[in-house]
Amino acid sequence: MSKKKLFYIGFFVVLALVFYFVLTQVIPGYGDRKVNPVSYVRPFGFTNQDGKKVTEKDIDGKVYVAEFFFTTCKGICPDMNNNMRLVYDLLNEEKDFLILSHTCDPETDSVAQIKHYADSMKVNTDKWIFLTGRKDSLYNAARVSYTLDNPENNLLNIDDQFIHTQFWALVDKDGDVRKIYDGLKESEVRALIKDARKLLQKEKRKSE
Repeated sequence: MSKKKLFYIGFFVVLALVFYFVLTQVIPGYGDRKVNPVSYVRPFGFTNQDGKKVTEKDIDGKVYVAEFFFTTCKGICPDMNNNMRLVYDLLNEEKDFLILSHTCDPETDSVAQIKHYADSMKVNTDKWIFLTGRKDSLYNAARVSYTLDNPENNLLNIDDQFIHTQFWALVDKDGDVRKIYDGLKESEVRALIKDARKLLQKEKRKSE
């Protein structure tokens, strides 16, 4: 093949790529892959660090990350929430972004306890919300809504169970769980931040 033909082939390939890129920028949703959600968030009612009830209606239209931890954890939770702080630092100024940190030890993590923990984190608790509630409701959310725990644990007596997971769920504005991430791996934390920004930008384009 002559150099001239190679030049023209290369030119038209680059032109097609540029054209596709422009379309993805000016047409909302163009080029988005249709990926089925992992799950969807069921109705819930928990109590935040200020003693106020939080339901699925309060976060409707928000992109958020859901995690499960407990305040007295000396194992994975400190590392996990150090990584979550990176998510918070980079995304907390986004109007439609939230973090929901649910306790998996509600017997210990009363409203006063999670308030103390939230204060120690020195974050805006309108953007990073700490939640407690009934154990069965919390565990049901972890397993059924967010799919963050082994389903086999559903067969056990809830009094004998304890969720201890480093996985996070990224939820879109429609309440669909888009993807699960390992909160202890920096590469996955960075990927979550990137994916959350894509969801936020997608919604911004829709509203324009």
